[in-house]
Amino acid sequence: DGPTLVAPRAGDRPAVVPGRLDAELEPAVHEGLAALARERALTLNSLVQGAWAVVLGGLTGRDDVVFGATVSGRPPELAGVETMVGLFINTLPVRVRLRPGEPLVDLVRRVQDEQTRLQAHQQIDLAEVRRLAGAGELFDTTMVFENYPVDLTAGNHKPGGANGLTVVGARNRDAAHYPLALVAVGRGGRLRLRLDHQPDLIPEASARAVLDRVVRVLTAVATDPLRPVGRLELLSRDEHRAVSAFGHGADTDIPDHSLPEAFRAQAARTPHATAVRTGADALDYAALDARSEALARRLTRLGVVSETPVALLMERSADVVVSALGVLKAGGAYVPLRQRDPADRLRLLTGLAGVSLVLTDRANAGRAADLGLPSVVVDDGAMEADPAPGEPLPRVHADQIAYICHTSGSTGTPKGVAATHRHVLELAHDRSFTGGAHTRILVHSPHAFDASTYEMWVPLLTGGTAVVAPPGDLDADLLGKLLVEHEITGLFLTTGLFQLVADEAPEHFAGLQEVWTGGEAVPAASVRRVMRACPDTTVVDVYGPTETTTFAVRHRLPRGREVPDSVPIGGPLDNTRLMVLDTGLRPVPPGTAGELHIAGAGLARGYWRRPGITAERFVADPYGPPGARMYRTGDLVRWSPEGVLEYLGRADEQVKLRGFRIELGEIEARLGSHPGVAQTVVTVQEPRPGDKRLVAHLVAERGTTPSPEELRAHLAAELPDYMVPTAFVVLDALPLTANGKVDRRALPVPDTGPAAGTAARR
Repeated sequence: DGPTLVAPRAGDRPAVVPGRLDAELEPAVHEGLAALARERALTLNSLVQGAWAVVLGGLTGRDDVVFGATVSGRPPELAGVETMVGLFINTLPVRVRLRPGEPLVDLVRRVQDEQTRLQAHQQIDLAEVRRLAGAGELFDTTMVFENYPVDLTAGNHKPGGANGLTVVGARNRDAAHYPLALVAVGRGGRLRLRLDHQPDLIPEASARAVLDRVVRVLTAVATDPLRPVGRLELLSRDEHRAVSAFGHGADTDIPDHSLPEAFRAQAARTPHATAVRTGADALDYAALDARSEALARRLTRLGVVSETPVALLMERSADVVVSALGVLKAGGAYVPLRQRDPADRLRLLTGLAGVSLVLTDRANAGRAADLGLPSVVVDDGAMEADPAPGEPLPRVHADQIAYICHTSGSTGTPKGVAATHRHVLELAHDRSFTGGAHTRILVHSPHAFDASTYEMWVPLLTGGTAVVAPPGDLDADLLGKLLVEHEITGLFLTTGLFQLVADEAPEHFAGLQEVWTGGEAVPAASVRRVMRACPDTTVVDVYGPTETTTFAVRHRLPRGREVPDSVPIGGPLDNTRLMVLDTGLRPVPPGTAGELHIAGAGLARGYWRRPGITAERFVADPYGPPGARMYRTGDLVRWSPEGVLEYLGRADEQVKLRGFRIELGEIEARLGSHPGVAQTVVTVQEPRPGDKRLVAHLVAERGTTPSPEELRAHLAAELPDYMVPTAFVVLDALPLTANGKVDRRALPVPDTGPAAGTAARR
């Protein structure tokens, strides 16, 4: 499954003196391991190898690891081998497949049996093994077990020592060129461990933590031999507390209200403040409250009750805000639809959600009628004040469903994420949005996109203004005009749109206090360009699946500081818990890749009417209170030593090329750091079966045309050759989906003939 490297960027560098750390197992632990070895017909060497494999898996985030093991090269079947003079040792790869449910003693038995069958081939040179495997470097850690007898007192009882020579002491000094080299010495009834490390690659503190984990695993196996591999604790209590603290958002109090209750309270405080503005028209809080109330009463008469799904099919306008609030006041859940979607998809979504009523406008009334469902045209008098209010509106609770937002499904069937009133309140009351930066927010995202939750509810629940952009697509110039005309203070853009504006007109962001961007990895070059053009605007990299109510993680990039080549996604929002776990659901140490799991605030109820896939993705939280759940994001991340979360890419987008596992996001980050590259996306294309190639599509900085040779050299300076694309395609702009993300399926296929790799502009 590819090489196992703890320092994949080691490369050519000046030689350094290795560091050395020592540890010794407690006598009771050594005795327990020795007894276990005798009982199971295992060797201590095999037990230490198994422990090293588990630690290595935790260190690299892999469940299939390879490390080097040193063998003596003196097979017992070779006559006279004990008296031969010379160095016969050899280093050979040991592959260990880690199975979380398998006890370590069973894993060790399996690996020992495999190694026994390979003993006849221990003379094969490592270079030959690499050649036969069809790969380059296989590992960069080694493990050796020393158990040959050494008796310094032999013959010393005789006068003059042995043949006139008296041994008074012995000391040796050797060194390994690998980043990590574990040496186990079993002698004299004790088991000592030594870990050599390259200090410029593995600092002493990190190396000490690795050695402590080996001791911890061996101790656990000695006391509980049947414990499954996935339940072996690798981190110390202090390490566990540290990574838990990294991911624990501040605990804050959230009102136990529904959205209608929270909005009515805000309207009572600021009745004449502007709630919604569209062009020159405005609704104050009192008018918005009255219009949504009138609509809610009509909806209740039409049969809307608690959690009734009501579709919204309309152009972007103030009516969208009124309609959403009206549905919630009636007790229903709004289901936003994209008016541009094909009729068949709209019918599919309304069917999946169980929609029984559609709210629409005049422009989309015909499309709504085609759905075969009752509809109400909201801009045709439906929201006029009711002279005879009649029955009071139903009481709505915080844990009722507020909306159902659909995302794509891996099986081809969309999934409806069901978020409650409480989840929206948790987002709106997060302290990230205090301080005045989010008092005037531009509502421009498609209302079927979960970013609209932030755009609409953050201002409306905090006394701000939701400024609704006109219908249709926004280009950079129109966006800039709207930001200035309406004095927008806070804005969210998908990464693709942020890149576009950063490339064409970064000065448009100058009037903003904060611009938030996310959805994909944010290129450092785009952030630097905006920060240079707008020194008073703060850029915030934000992350959050729809399943966690829009945002869960954010990172403010400090003004005046250098932007790292890989922009972090940061830390948790209030009341949110982030956990970076391995396949056994154990926390991984800083610097190690793991899957991000999210719990706490904003965690959706699940997928509407889809209990099966809800159970797959919303799983029991072993680190939370009883009954707590967490969402498996499928995203690979890692903690920095400072406790900042770094995004690595999708676990299912991790590709394998020429035997190597590759994170495309890593290549994109490095390519994006080239001064001539404004935007980039890297994909794997297969022009012929079995012929996989990395292809980079990019948008060049204005006035530049970087050559393929220049780009290859830039990447090759820090990346291995298998991570350097074979072709570079320069585009005027990256194609975007309707939600503003890069449309990888629309990227042009490069020429795969002899001229491949040219950077001709497309």
